[in-house]
Amino acid sequence: MKKPIKEQKMVLIILLSNLFLVFLGIGLIIPVMPAFMNMMHLSGSTMGYLFAAFAVAQLIMSPSAGRWVDRYGRKKIIIIGLFLFGLSELIFGIGTNVTILYLSRILGGVSAAFIMPGVTAYVADITSIQERPKAMGYISAAISTGFIIGPGIGGFIAEYGIRMPFFFAAAIAFLSCLSSIFILKEPLTKEELADISANTKQTSFIGDLKKSLHPRYFIAFMIVFVLAFGLSAYETMFSLFSDHKFGYTPKDIATIITISSIFGVVVQVFMFGKIVDMLGEKKLIQLCLVISAILAVASTVISSFLAVLAIACFIFLAFDLLRPALTTFLSKAGGKEQGFVAGMNSTYTSLGTVVGPIMAGILFDVNIHYPYLFAAFILFIGLCITLTWKENQLVESLTE
Repeated sequence: MKKPIKEQKMVLIILLSNLFLVFLGIGLIIPVMPAFMNMMHLSGSTMGYLFAAFAVAQLIMSPSAGRWVDRYGRKKIIIIGLFLFGLSELIFGIGTNVTILYLSRILGGVSAAFIMPGVTAYVADITSIQERPKAMGYISAAISTGFIIGPGIGGFIAEYGIRMPFFFAAAIAFLSCLSSIFILKEPLTKEELADISANTKQTSFIGDLKKSLHPRYFIAFMIVFVLAFGLSAYETMFSLFSDHKFGYTPKDIATIITISSIFGVVVQVFMFGKIVDMLGEKKLIQLCLVISAILAVASTVISSFLAVLAIACFIFLAFDLLRPALTTFLSKAGGKEQGFVAGMNSTYTSLGTVVGPIMAGILFDVNIHYPYLFAAFILFIGLCITLTWKENQLVESLTE
């Protein structure tokens, strides 16, 4: 249901603000995790399992959340997700044993499974096909900006106590939840929801997985998995690689990541829509896969700080452009089933995020260059997959 332009902009601002605040909350806790780990006497493997618990919970819940977005409405699922995220941060902040921390991380994964499909489907509902690439670029930029600003604010708040960033993250999540209750309106009419719900009631997790194998979606979902796999493998090892190979300090690494992230956000906000109009989703996706694969290999042979910074800027930019390009294509192909598409998008992303770091960690212990080379190989496979993505197939998917 298309809204008046002024109202549409206000709703879009609220949705983007929600995403920004959630990922700000996630970023807030990054600087205090080592100190929190020491305070709680947690081992490195326990920390790894805690992070994995989030991804696994998101992976398991995403298909159901996607169906519920279509069945019960976008607004309800977004509000539930924001509430669960705030609750998860609050529980982690007051947690005194590992069991409570696991509960927190599982709730956090469930909240992510609710929020992302809900917001993506909502944005798809209120934008036209022409407006959607720019809107999806804004979504990606909101997420990236939250990650950029979060750690800096978290470090400042931590001066008042190690647990304070968790409480602050919970507070902004609950604030977002309340603002959404009173400001957001369900974008679909009761009739539209009933029509979509009638179809989703016949579906299940296995059914959704089978449906995702349809040519209309399959290649795009495979590239979503490849992107998540390659990106998580690259990002997970970036700090360790930079430390082991170049001896970079945490400040050096933070500088590279911050500058790269800001560069990516600026391009997403001001250029993404124009780039899609010029190249189209397919060519942009292929270009980003080529660039990221080449730069992943190049990362193993460079040595100067400026070279590392330049490659990081462009490889993170390629990843940042890939994500909204894929989301835009899938939202176009999804028609009225935006919840299903967004839910399975989250499922394949989660699957890649779970598997990527595990493989990267194993390969890093063998040779510090192998995670980057393997990431390049996976991205090249993704490029090969797109070559089977015929133009007439794309047109059919967008017009069905």
